Amino acid sequence: MRIIIASQTYSPGNGQASFTIQLAENMAKSGHQAMVIAPSENTHSHSTHKNNVRVETVPAIHLSVLHPSMYVTPFPSLHIKKLFHAFQPDILHIQDHYFLCSAAVNEARRREIPIIGTNHFLPENILPFFKNFPRTQHLFTIPLWKMMLSVFNKLDVATTPSRTAARILRTQRIHIPVHAISNGVDTCRFQPDPGVNRVGIRRKYGLEAEKHLFLYVGRLDGEKRLDILLEAISLVPRDNIQLAICGQGLYEQILRKQVQALGLEGRVKFIGFVQPEELPKLYNSVDVFTMPSPEELQSIATLEAMACGKPILAADARALPELVQTGVNGYLFKSNDPKDAAQGIEYLIAASEQWKEMGKAGFERAQLHSLENSIKHCEEHYRMISEGIHIKSRRVAPSRKVQNKYI
Repeated sequence: MRIIIASQTYSPGNGQASFTIQLAENMAKSGHQAMVIAPSENTHSHSTHKNNVRVETVPAIHLSVLHPSMYVTPFPSLHIKKLFHAFQPDILHIQDHYFLCSAAVNEARRREIPIIGTNHFLPENILPFFKNFPRTQHLFTIPLWKMMLSVFNKLDVATTPSRTAARILRTQRIHIPVHAISNGVDTCRFQPDPGVNRVGIRRKYGLEAEKHLFLYVGRLDGEKRLDILLEAISLVPRDNIQLAICGQGLYEQILRKQVQALGLEGRVKFIGFVQPEELPKLYNSVDVFTMPSPEELQSIATLEAMACGKPILAADARALPELVQTGVNGYLFKSNDPKDAAQGIEYLIAASEQWKEMGKAGFERAQLHSLENSIKHCEEHYRMISEGIHIKSRRVAPSRKVQNKYI
């Protein structure tokens, strides 16, 4: 099968990019011909091959004043048309609804090519850009959803990473079937490694070997609410804990100033971007993974930490309760509540003798989200819509308890 995957991002650093890279490379491994179309880092188009995936970039403008990783493709249609003509795809899989993907959808519709789209979007991911209008931020939610639906309602089927994400999308005016397919985690790469040199890895990143080490991995942006986590650390009267913050983003300097204001210089360490191949060792060298964001449609980083057998401290919001259960594989704190997050930190430290058991429970949950299963389900959807088989949306009644499995 010849598959075009279009996405606003194809560089490691966020969940959408991680999923897109895994999807494209594993489709190629499965014998499909995969082409990725993404924005260029400049005003010129580029063509490369990476891990058997053909990567085509479309000229873009870097909006660094808004975000260091934001690129916009103002007039992508001509490039999209040429790429479709040269590649002759059997199916299009988009990862968002912005200019590039919207143009790809229009071209696929013109050619009567089946289209599937994975939604990684929430308006809350965009609202921090309107921080200068705090009292009217909520007014942007409706038009942001409307923009998204204007593209996704042209598709044959939509997927989302979790049941929670599917329910959110179904509450909007979407007219196509919506299915939950986990982003997936590579359980061959991410797994418990008792032989890892914990002390050596910690020292490599300037972390203290003898302290209880909590780790965050992800973007340093407003909706991740790392400010809540920092305030929680300041409320815990312990000198034997340290928080490692792994990642980059728009809010890094704001967070660094907060660390100084709270007097946390010795307890919080910014370790920057860590290469993907180093992440399994980093996960295995820490004690607890933490995800304070209340806006996660799944959280690949949380899945990776679970696959490595780590207890999780996470916000009790959106899709995170599908992954974490207090007392089973970690602690869920009230979202945006630093006092309850501090209580969660104390709870996990007091339960240190149960970390191994919690890690095992998380590991077992992570296996349900194996990348192998996710790729298989995507392939099934490709085949069905290519053959014109109607895929019914599997709706879940709000009051019905659902087993932890994905279609």
